[in-house]
Amino acid sequence: MRGKSFVITALSGLMVLGASAAIGSASQAATVKRTVVNVTFKPSTSEADLSNYVYDTVDPTSPNHHHYLTPSEFADKFGQSTSYIQSFKDYLNKYHIRSYAYPGNLAMKLTATPKNMQKAFNAKYVKPAKKGYEATTSYKLPGNLSSKVVAVIGLYAQKPTKKTTAKKTTKKAAASHALMADLPISSQQPNTNVSANTFSLKYGAGKFAKAYQLNPLYQKGLQGQGQRIGIITVSDIHDGDVATYWKQSGIDANVSQIHHHYLVNPKAEVQKSVNYLLGSPQTETTVDVESASSVAPKADIDLYIGDDTNPNTSDPSAIYTGTMSAISDNQDKQLSSSFSAAPEVTADWGDPSATVKQTSDAFNLMYEQAAAQGITVFQASGDYGPVSQPSAKENHGLSTSPYQVLVGGTTLPYQKILNNKVITVSKERAWGDTYAQTAQEKQMGIFGGGGGGFSALNPTPRYQQGVSGVNTFRAENLLTYKNGKFTLTKHPHIIFGTGNSRNIPDVAGNADLQTGYATYVTGKNPVLKGKKVLRIPSTKWLIGGGTSYTSPQMAGANAVMNSGRQTPIGFWNPQIYKFAQESDSPFNVLDDADNNNNLYYTGQPGKIYNQASGLGTINFTQLYDKFADETN
Repeated sequence: MRGKSFVITALSGLMVLGASAAIGSASQAATVKRTVVNVTFKPSTSEADLSNYVYDTVDPTSPNHHHYLTPSEFADKFGQSTSYIQSFKDYLNKYHIRSYAYPGNLAMKLTATPKNMQKAFNAKYVKPAKKGYEATTSYKLPGNLSSKVVAVIGLYAQKPTKKTTAKKTTKKAAASHALMADLPISSQQPNTNVSANTFSLKYGAGKFAKAYQLNPLYQKGLQGQGQRIGIITVSDIHDGDVATYWKQSGIDANVSQIHHHYLVNPKAEVQKSVNYLLGSPQTETTVDVESASSVAPKADIDLYIGDDTNPNTSDPSAIYTGTMSAISDNQDKQLSSSFSAAPEVTADWGDPSATVKQTSDAFNLMYEQAAAQGITVFQASGDYGPVSQPSAKENHGLSTSPYQVLVGGTTLPYQKILNNKVITVSKERAWGDTYAQTAQEKQMGIFGGGGGGFSALNPTPRYQQGVSGVNTFRAENLLTYKNGKFTLTKHPHIIFGTGNSRNIPDVAGNADLQTGYATYVTGKNPVLKGKKVLRIPSTKWLIGGGTSYTSPQMAGANAVMNSGRQTPIGFWNPQIYKFAQESDSPFNVLDDADNNNNLYYTGQPGKIYNQASGLGTINFTQLYDKFADETN
């Protein structure tokens, strides 16, 4: 998601969000004194046993096919013992730490003052390993407890030397938030003086349903009834914004279908932050809710809010809290997140006590619990092609877990006059826009494209192995990174190569700003007047793009399909990679070599998989039938 400059995009967005983060945090500094830390445990059996069970749940030949577990059953089969959990709680109680074992016994949420948390874990400040790296925290637990710990996420130790200045802290917070929520926004607004049906077809769920053959399922009466969609987020929203969007789009829904779960900061503090200033996380979350609910209007929406304006809680811990809460609650059989904890880069990793590898392992275990319970997890793959933050090296936001459906981006056909030239996209292609930018955007190095490439942390999962196009690639160096930004390469050339890790994304759908979707959001924008920051009420209809729209739409489509089934679809990936190799594949493969890239990776002619768009776009009617055939 790119921050709303609403005039200049990314750089301005970072400035606006920086003000939001700084002021919002300042307004809470006096009241927020606690920290939230998460501890992930090893499975009681081997992780291989857990992984095998997860795959068995979607294997029609297995006796465990669709034998999904409740959190209690998961705890009995794979979680840590009740006695071990109680020993951990007893130890923490000595330090006045409130502990909660997530149902499933695979993790615990700890809440306490930073001082008490540091005492319990004997936390020590560790200087940065290299220049440009972050400081870390070492910790020590009793041996009988530490042997079963995979990661301690979010544990801060106070630096013994001079404190970081407020200016530096604000800059770092702004950069962190911008990574997590940075939505491409157009300066144009949608035309609201049209019928609800016309509006939906041009800017909303009607466009998605038409493009990806969801309408036949609507005609069967499937609209997500009986389903709940979980949205993992770090911000709250205004329910009235969603109601306004529904009315404009002709959606028959009620705000009583939206449920708010406050998991890090109390409700009053979270709402105070949202009411104070309109920031990118709020806009992002509004996009998520409006996108998912309009595709599945009869489904309920659960907002799992790991609000991270709390300066004592790390972004990875906040997102882990929201995700694990949703999974262990086991109410929602489809989850979506458009937020990333941080890039999969050691030097820029955002958690003090868990390394990027430890955090990735913890997230993988969490998503395996989801799969074992029949929950499908969707994750936006990003909006900058092979990078999640500007860099000469490929990098992606955590998590690139093989137990998630990573959702990439495409561009629908269009013809427009942009910047005094005619732009024509004759057929759907991978989203990689190097041709529709303004001169100002080019100067700033702003180029949008669907996230795709290779994970830095996860090996090639078994369902991708042997699929044509996986671990081979065709690319074109369309952009050159220099002096902190991207510029168009004067003489790009074709690159062929191989990879050896989890290939991303898995699927793709329309995410280009030029063929984007409408969003309605309200709040107070910061305006600098002299030395004062004024908060000006703002009501906005926006046209936006990004995989932040596509991931919740996919979750909505999954809810629509689940509403016509007796058992949840569950873990998509082993199933869809098998379907993609069959003669009646439900995927539209985007394998063209030319005019079909995500800013770097292109299609591979004749291949089933392409890093620019995964398996391609989905015919949901055919996919629904394929899932049904697996059940029968």
